[in-house]
Amino acid sequence: MGASHTLPLEIEELVHKTGFTSEQIEHLHKRFKYLSGNQPTIRQDQFDRVQDLESNPIRSKIVNAFFDKRNLRTGTRGFAEEINFEEFLTIMSYFRPMEGKMDEEQVCHCRKEKLRFLFHMYDSDNDGKINLEEYRHVVEELLSGNPHIGKEAARSIADGAMMEAASICVGQMIWEGIDIETTMHVRFLNMDTITSCR
Repeated sequence: MGASHTLPLEIEELVHKTGFTSEQIEHLHKRFKYLSGNQPTIRQDQFDRVQDLESNPIRSKIVNAFFDKRNLRTGTRGFAEEINFEEFLTIMSYFRPMEGKMDEEQVCHCRKEKLRFLFHMYDSDNDGKINLEEYRHVVEELLSGNPHIGKEAARSIADGAMMEAASICVGQMIWEGIDIETTMHVRFLNMDTITSCR
């Protein structure tokens, strides 16, 4: 896997940090090398090689998420210009499905991490809040991929969704969490209240 990731101990550490198997790490390393052009780091523009993202309506949000320092678990805000393989694996781990053999505490931790990652994707100005303009943009972006919904219709649906959200809170929406496994029910409270699982 290259000079910095060939030792079994380093692979073992990556398995522990990310939850991927050593085989999955090998596969992702090949993908990383392809995207980076065999370089030790990767930049945003190199994600243009990912064909599966070409028609994704939230492509830019997904790519930005890889470089959002909040997702890299550095404790800082802003965006990195490039990321290394371990950072790439860290971001990929958010997309990993939860395993059936996890105990309740592990499931709770995994959910919190995934929900925080999703929140960061939509908090485009990196201020810890999703305001109504960001929300409108997300709805319009998601609907823009539907060939049966024109720009005006997408805007109307976004405005309707915003009006419903505004009836819950005024001015800005601050997210608490999503019950992923059942109703996808969204409650908008403070991001800092992600402390317990439901």
